[in-house]
Amino acid sequence: MATEPRQRQGASRRTEAPRRSEASRRGAEQHRIGLGDRSRGWLRHHIEVARQALIRLWSTPLASLMTLAVLAIALALPGFIFTALKNVEQLTAGLDTDPHISLYLDVSLSDERIDSFSRELLLRDDLASVELISRDKGLEDFKAYTRFDDLLEFFDTNPLPAVITLIPRDDDPAQLQVLQQKMAALPEVEEARLDLEWVRRLGAFMALAERSAWVLGGLLALTVLLVVGNTVRMTIESRRDEIQVSKLVGATDAWVRRPFLYSGVWFGTFGALLAWLLAQLALALISEPVQALAVLYLNGYVVQGLGPVESLTLLLSGILLGLGGAWIAVGRHLRDIEPG
Repeated sequence: MATEPRQRQGASRRTEAPRRSEASRRGAEQHRIGLGDRSRGWLRHHIEVARQALIRLWSTPLASLMTLAVLAIALALPGFIFTALKNVEQLTAGLDTDPHISLYLDVSLSDERIDSFSRELLLRDDLASVELISRDKGLEDFKAYTRFDDLLEFFDTNPLPAVITLIPRDDDPAQLQVLQQKMAALPEVEEARLDLEWVRRLGAFMALAERSAWVLGGLLALTVLLVVGNTVRMTIESRRDEIQVSKLVGATDAWVRRPFLYSGVWFGTFGALLAWLLAQLALALISEPVQALAVLYLNGYVVQGLGPVESLTLLLSGILLGLGGAWIAVGRHLRDIEPG
């Protein structure tokens, strides 16, 4: 009879053991960290680190503003130059840049011969367009567009020659010069002038200005890297003891590096925003004289500022340069700081 209670106690203990193991197993499964929890924790950590980096940035307002001013000027200059070149390209896009050959005819030719000569030129296959400006039309244009019409009173007859403007089909410079020589050899032509030099000069100037802008932009981008890198280096040196303690308690290099990288991102972001303001202000200052100059040659032109694409490019460039400068500084100086 005494063995029966013992058997019951043993059976109850055996049944309680699986229940305890199941409860402990269910409890371990409930406390397991999932991928979503890890992602949310990672995001919260980055937001907090970015916020702390921003607070440290504004804890020294004078030094931060001086650094941001240098970054803004370095980023604004390329933005202003590229925007100015874009305006020049749009301004010259409305101009007639097709090569012309102007034929100044002999003043002794009669009007009938001038008309027949222009019709003969229309039959040529190497010419796309032929435009005749008669002597009377040239005289009217001279009086309308110049201030020297009083000089014509000294002449008994119209001293201006008839002019024929030719547009060749082939715009190759070598072929244009050959065609110019052929036109100059005609007996009706007093002088044949190829209006191509100014187009070449304009193209050469634009190519030089664009190449210079890229070179200047590269040098100023290097300046941004050096300024951000030096600023982050000084921040690392000021927090040397804190970094040593963090590494002593097991902090990884990525964890220690993260706040300084966000500092570089903030420097690049605010520097790019200030650069955008400076570039827009500079373009607004030159807008009025440029429009006044454009009225003299065109019917008006409005200076274009930084568009959405240019603004986004400037912002991303500032962020990447700030991050790159911080990465270089952290990678170089953080390895030297180890707990003793």
